[in-house]
Amino acid sequence: MGRLKKIIYALAIFLLAGGIMKDSSGASGKIPIFNAATGKVEEVEKIYKTDAEWKKLLTPEQYRITRLKGTERPFSGQCSLSPKGAVGIYQCVGCGTDLFRYESKFESGTGWPSFFEPVSELNLTLVSDDSMGMCRAEVLCARCDAHLGHVFEDGPPPTGKRYCINAAALKLANNLAKNDAAKTQIAVFGAGCFWGVEAAFSQVKGVVNTTVGFMGGSTKNPTYKQVCTDRTAHAEVVRVEYDPEKVSYEKLLDVFWNIHDPTTPNRQGPDLGSQYRSVIFYHTSEQERAALLSKEKLEKSGKFKRPVVTEIAPEKEFYKAEEYHQNYYGKQGIKPSCSLPKNF
Repeated sequence: MGRLKKIIYALAIFLLAGGIMKDSSGASGKIPIFNAATGKVEEVEKIYKTDAEWKKLLTPEQYRITRLKGTERPFSGQCSLSPKGAVGIYQCVGCGTDLFRYESKFESGTGWPSFFEPVSELNLTLVSDDSMGMCRAEVLCARCDAHLGHVFEDGPPPTGKRYCINAAALKLANNLAKNDAAKTQIAVFGAGCFWGVEAAFSQVKGVVNTTVGFMGGSTKNPTYKQVCTDRTAHAEVVRVEYDPEKVSYEKLLDVFWNIHDPTTPNRQGPDLGSQYRSVIFYHTSEQERAALLSKEKLEKSGKFKRPVVTEIAPEKEFYKAEEYHQNYYGKQGIKPSCSLPKNF
């Protein structure tokens, strides 16, 4: 292969991989890594070990694959399954960095574990690999530089990517147990694009989990693409699971009013469409009364010159959005655009 072709192929892989290729030379210092348990990006130290240290830590097969860039025979490796009631995360076998959610795993028929997206692009390093007479994107653990596999552009929606990973490079962590539903309550809010709204509510003390999705329409199991046509009648919403002993529903309502403009019908900033409407879906009659009172209080405050158009409606069936949209800002390392007042 000519030099020019190699350069062109390498550039193409960089662009197709979303521009997340990084220098794998092993510069020392701290790097940002997404922690799936906390939902936050943390600064952690890069991990460097000698070959002797890796051999003590890993099995011979794990060492061959992760440190010597080996490959399993197809259909020879298996990933553990996540027990019912647990949130499974596949981690790097070498350093424990969170890599892929159990929900992003799919059957590709290739004989290797396949995933359509990582927990965060921050946790992976992609480098150009022109071995074996082809130009591919090699996938490494961003923290310890373990060889994991390769990524290809023939995966399923919503990313279109197939992360083809060696099973021996992964370990399953089930320590992210679901919260006890008996101790928490649910609130649902729509305030524009759910990426920023989720990021705002996730900062509130007492909020234990957030999920973005769709509610209020008639289309069953809608996709994000369908909702964006403005024909499903669904609103983009955030389902907030919270501990009422730590944060009240009234406090969540205050957050809701402060992070968006409730006077613009079917619009938030540059985002136009009924899916971006301001709406509160109440879960109980107590929530309905609290929402109505808070809306009335806001209208009487004179904060807005225009009428508050926020809809207050009973909760309907919630449809979870694709995994790509969950905790989007956190996975991308983006600071929330909907900032909270200091008293929150």
